[in-house]
Amino acid sequence: MCCYINSIFVPVAFLILLSFHSQFHICRALEDEVDNETPFTYTEGSGKGPKEWGHIDPHWKACDIGKLQSPIDLLNARVQVFPNLGKLKRDYKPGHAIVMNRGHDIMVKWKEYAGKININGTDYNLLQCHWHSPSEHTFNGSRYDLELHIVHLNSRNEIAVTGIVYKYGHPDPFLSRLLEHIKTVDHNEELDLGIVNPGMIKFGSRKYYRYIGSLTVPPCTEGVIWTIVKKVRTVSREQVRALREAVHDGFEANARPTRESDGRNVLLYTPKV
Repeated sequence: MCCYINSIFVPVAFLILLSFHSQFHICRALEDEVDNETPFTYTEGSGKGPKEWGHIDPHWKACDIGKLQSPIDLLNARVQVFPNLGKLKRDYKPGHAIVMNRGHDIMVKWKEYAGKININGTDYNLLQCHWHSPSEHTFNGSRYDLELHIVHLNSRNEIAVTGIVYKYGHPDPFLSRLLEHIKTVDHNEELDLGIVNPGMIKFGSRKYYRYIGSLTVPPCTEGVIWTIVKKVRTVSREQVRALREAVHDGFEANARPTRESDGRNVLLYTPKV
């Protein structure tokens, strides 16, 4: 059975995000996310670059014609401050995890329940996280050196992704825990990580952006609730280099170009003083 995001689960302030899109079709979204990267690349002019994704496979047409595509530029002029969005509630727990080299990215996947986030009273269980270099979302046109996507799913198969961006500086503690495994995992291989605590992922700020978008890889499924942490954290050059060297050739820079916002509102949560 296919699944929809309904406006019923959001408070009045968040309804602005939905505007005329009260329902978003996201049936089998995560099952359809591409694991075999052969059909697509991030290189324009190759015939398989981001501008061509929507024409490679009929199931990927949203990549071309979708009106709620991600990533976007978080332009100040587009952002509306809404303290009533509420604090992002995280309740992560240590759990058994693996690291996978999907060719186009490196992914950490939890094999058992590892906690959740709560958005507007709805729980979204943690599934996996992965990295894009450079960042996919931009801030007033500025792109950072790395972006982490933390993927969650609720009981109705609706997706919520938290994004954290990084600039070069001190090493990131979570990547430090994984670095040797990232360096040794082969393409299309997975390595057991034992117990991994997602609480090691540092957010650093309660401020965040919120908008409705899509997966950033084919099939570019829409209806994803995006939460982008406002704080820019740091990552070492060695850590980014390890992520880039681990993936297949041509995927060292695995960031999809920003898409048009098409009139979407972006909300900014700032705690009340």
